[in-house]
Amino acid sequence: MVYAELRRLARSYMSRERPGHTLETTALVHEAYTKLVCTPHIDWRDRGHFYAVCAQLMRRVLVDYARSRNYLKRGGGIKLVPLEEARDIGQDGAIDFLILDEALNRLSAFDPRKGQVVELRFFGGLSVEETADVLELSTDTVRRDWKMAKVWLLREMDAQQPPTTRTGGPAYLREPR
Repeated sequence: MVYAELRRLARSYMSRERPGHTLETTALVHEAYTKLVCTPHIDWRDRGHFYAVCAQLMRRVLVDYARSRNYLKRGGGIKLVPLEEARDIGQDGAIDFLILDEALNRLSAFDPRKGQVVELRFFGGLSVEETADVLELSTDTVRRDWKMAKVWLLREMDAQQPPTTRTGGPAYLREPR
């Protein structure tokens, strides 16, 4: 039952990745599990806490994978495209997990609670109610934090994108299913 839920979460993450991504759903779940079993004893509070930890581990796997793929400081993985196709770059809704991770780290330094809400909702796939239970907050507070954090992250992430790939849209932070 847990494996099926983790695969569902991983599928959700991978659907946000760029086309042609070489990390598969099963590999993401297995990498997160490997990190989970290598973690010192954790005092599990409840189901939400378990999925929150798994979400954080999947985030780390995706970020580590993205970092390893960008082997050059600048221009790593650049794909040359004809000028007439260049206008469509960045319109596929794929998330740059490195930019998201950097923005989420900045948000967490500025407002740790909002960072936790994003991690649980976006990476953990938890509902507003489940997030509220894990963080011991009201659902209204979680909704407010989620909305403010999404706007903040969108602005930060869009500022980090090269001008030709800025989307300015909400595709970066779609609601988890």
